[in-house]
Amino acid sequence: MARAIARGLEQLGDHLGVDVCQLWRTSDEGDDLSPILTWAVSGDGTPIIRGPLRTSLPALFTRLQSDGAQWVDSLAEIHDPRERDTLSKSSVRSLALLPLLTGGRLTGALSLATMRAPRAWDPITRVHLRLASAVLSLALASRRDNSTAGGSSAATEAARRPLVQDRLRRTPIASESDAAREVLAQVDSVAPTPATVLLTGETGTGKEVFAQAIHDRSPRRDRPMVRVNCAAIPAALIESELFGRERGAYTGALSRQIGRFELASGGTLFLDEIGDLPLESQVKLLRAIQDRVVERLGGTDAIRVDVRVIAATNRDLAAAVAAKTFREDLYYRLNVFPIVVPPLRERLRDIPVLVWTFIEEFARASGKRIEAVAPESLAALQRHAWPGNVRELRNLVERAVILARGPRLVIEVPNGTQPPREVRGTLAEAQAAHIRAVLEQVGWRVRGTGGAAELLGMKPTTLDSRMARLGIRRPAGR
Repeated sequence: MARAIARGLEQLGDHLGVDVCQLWRTSDEGDDLSPILTWAVSGDGTPIIRGPLRTSLPALFTRLQSDGAQWVDSLAEIHDPRERDTLSKSSVRSLALLPLLTGGRLTGALSLATMRAPRAWDPITRVHLRLASAVLSLALASRRDNSTAGGSSAATEAARRPLVQDRLRRTPIASESDAAREVLAQVDSVAPTPATVLLTGETGTGKEVFAQAIHDRSPRRDRPMVRVNCAAIPAALIESELFGRERGAYTGALSRQIGRFELASGGTLFLDEIGDLPLESQVKLLRAIQDRVVERLGGTDAIRVDVRVIAATNRDLAAAVAAKTFREDLYYRLNVFPIVVPPLRERLRDIPVLVWTFIEEFARASGKRIEAVAPESLAALQRHAWPGNVRELRNLVERAVILARGPRLVIEVPNGTQPPREVRGTLAEAQAAHIRAVLEQVGWRVRGTGGAAELLGMKPTTLDSRMARLGIRRPAGR
């Protein structure tokens, strides 16, 4: 477990470009924190803050306990001269300090520091770090439990490690569900290659997020991923947008314009809504993908480009080919490695993580502090049909945060969108079916945050009794 956590710190530090990541754990008395793992870009694993934290940085430690994560963009923000001197002597230029909580109790901390230059902790980075700290909280709790129990089995270790590694990658994607994990496995397989990828799926499933994940896991990750929405650009301008134009190429072309293919050279070109590309533009796109050569409108020079292409659509391109609205040769050129992004109704176990991701985003933007989500809201979210997929969920969370008047978030879920189901059997049979469905969603976990008892709005002991009365037993191996 320690090796997996150390690898997670390395991935996190490498992605964010920080100099040091430290993991802290509470003392046996529970009143202080000491560093237990350190990753440094220099390869030196010596903690920059040797701790204990309460002794080294008492004001920051107190605020960590009372106010949560602390973000220090520069040492000028540190009011206590002793703390400023402590950090300065350690060559720290900026610092992020996040609490690790188990059951609402501070059990550890994650710290990240830069030593070469100050760094502003922007909102997106803060969201990523809060997700990472949530995962590390689980890992730290597991490690503490394992040491208490005298170690863990290899099977348990193997089951826990992927969660830490997946969630500390460059592009965080909720991957608690089997459907999401299957797609991420495909992403990991194709990302290191130069192969063209075609992402398909319903509107709002997050195809662009998976495209970004492919780019971020590829050798091109240090170069840009250039996005083009083929449905948003007028047909008359699509070719100049993709391939560029020379001055005077057409009326109103008063200057030379570099096309998206050239901008993406060395990186990745993401062609969203590729099914809406006009037929007349598809021929030139085919040549550009096939030969990696473009010509600007009004020009004669062939310009070589080094581009990895990822395309996405919510349309059935095979049907479009049959209807003669999409070129067959372009379809096969794009369909080298197809990935179907699952709808949210097939990713119900991902909903709690997605909800908290959006809460972090919107709560910080609105200056609000959300500490909990009503269990009945989570249960309703996991019963919803999700015609708008992840985009619909994001909009619901944003609205709920705007309306929030306290730290407990209540999310109103629209009625009437769940497809009607035929009702059969007795009330007891219906209860048993519903409880089994919720248990399946959470991997038969009864207790804890996001467990079946919380989603069903009942005490774990009550759920245990209800399961016994209805004859519900955990399947072997679950």
